Amino acid sequence: MRLGVDLGGTKTEIVALADDGTGLWRHRVPTPRDDYPGTVATVAALVAEAERELGRRGSVGIGIPGAESLVTGLVKNANSTWLIGRPLRADLEAALGRPVRLANDANCFALSEAVDGAAAGASCVFGVILGTGVGGGIVVRGEVLVGANAIAGEWGHNRLAGEPPEDEPECYCGRRGCVETWLSGPAMARDHLAGTGNALAPPEIAHRAAAGDQACAATLERYALRLARGLAQVVNILDPDVIVLGGGMSNMDFLYARVPELWRGHVFSDGVATRLAKHRHGDSSGVRGAAWLWH
Repeated sequence: MRLGVDLGGTKTEIVALADDGTGLWRHRVPTPRDDYPGTVATVAALVAEAERELGRRGSVGIGIPGAESLVTGLVKNANSTWLIGRPLRADLEAALGRPVRLANDANCFALSEAVDGAAAGASCVFGVILGTGVGGGIVVRGEVLVGANAIAGEWGHNRLAGEPPEDEPECYCGRRGCVETWLSGPAMARDHLAGTGNALAPPEIAHRAAAGDQACAATLERYALRLARGLAQVVNILDPDVIVLGGGMSNMDFLYARVPELWRGHVFSDGVATRLAKHRHGDSSGVRGAAWLWH
């Protein structure tokens, strides 16, 4: 039995998977924000509850909104800032009495979709999170690619080429014009507000565009073009078989036809065989991928 835990900023979820990927049990509780000891205790309690309910012991994988430093073993780059600088894996192993595998939550998403999701059977998969932020993960032949600095797949903090320098937004990372500042959900809302003076959330923009609103349709087209340029950079470097989109922005179905049309002019090839796919497991991909860290 494999246990996966998705340690998010607001909720912590656990899933138990059988060897064939069948879900056996799942549960979700609030994450104790700004409480590191409480976070460790919450994960330990969820694992204990799962094993008590199912009557067996399992391996444990954890998806976190950050990464484990390969230099210090401490958490870095975490949106859940109370985890930063903490020996999370060591503390969880002590609390659970067994080895624990940690991975960035975007890596877990990519792994889930590569193992038994939208990219099952593909040799090289790039998983993309398009939500409040923008992240990515790489899976090659069924294994997560971590990288020498534990940042493989972090395309969200590369500059998006093709935008006027004077228009590049500031990013929380200290740079300007990062992919995240153009392709996150808040970025689309900001772009629409700047172009129309109307404050709308992305789902409403998509809904109105489908109903014939030309201003909203123009916002979606700008977003698709920027996404195409950003993903073309990934294709030019990684050349993946499949790119899988996840996160709230991935639910705009028009992207899956339009973006491959637009990225052709930006990929250094006479044809683009890379397939753009929508997630199969949705919000469950992260927690399932954490469980599959032991596959």
